[in-house]
Amino acid sequence: MVRALVGLLVLLGAVSLAKAAGGPFEDSIYGTPAEARWAPLHANFANVPVCDDPAVLSTLTGRFDQTENIYWGGVHAIAGYERVREIGFRSDGIDYIPRRYCVGRALIVDPRAPPPARPKAHTVVYNVGANTGILGWRWGVEWCVVGFDREHAYEPACAVLRPIIERRIGVLKQVNWLGEYGLKARY
Repeated sequence: MVRALVGLLVLLGAVSLAKAAGGPFEDSIYGTPAEARWAPLHANFANVPVCDDPAVLSTLTGRFDQTENIYWGGVHAIAGYERVREIGFRSDGIDYIPRRYCVGRALIVDPRAPPPARPKAHTVVYNVGANTGILGWRWGVEWCVVGFDREHAYEPACAVLRPIIERRIGVLKQVNWLGEYGLKARY
C-alpha cells in the first residue's frame, strides 16, 4: 500500500515537472482568453461594419426616433448624416469586445415644423461592437447625440463612448502635452 502511494506521488511529481519545464501556459493564440472562447463559435468575431454603413446609420436613426417618440414627445428627428468617420478600431487595446468608434454630424429637424425646415447639426458619437446586438447574434450600436443626452448617461458631451486614448487627449489638451508628440483630437 505504501509502495503504491509513493509510486503515485512520484508519477504526479514527474508530470508536474514536465508541465513546468514546458514554459508558461499560453491562454490562446489571440492573447485574450475571452476571444479564444468565442473564436471557434464565430469566425467573423472582429468583423464589424464600417461607420458609414447604411445599416448602422439606419439603426442609429431608428433608435433615436424611437427614444424621442416614447420618452420626449417626438419633437426631434434625424434627417441625415454628414462627415461620418472612424476615430478608432479596437482603440482600447485587444479587449474582450472588438469595437469600431465613430463620430459624425446628425442633421436634426423638428418633424412638426413646416416643410422648409432647416436642420441643425449635432455631433453624434457611436460605437459598433461585435456580437453586442440582441442576444449577441450580430453587431450592435451604442450611440449618443451631443445635446440630447437628457439622462446624462454619457456625460460630458458623450465622452464615455469615445475610445480611452481620445478621452485622454481631451484632458491633455489643457496641459499642452500634445504638441510634443504630434497628437491631436480628430473631431
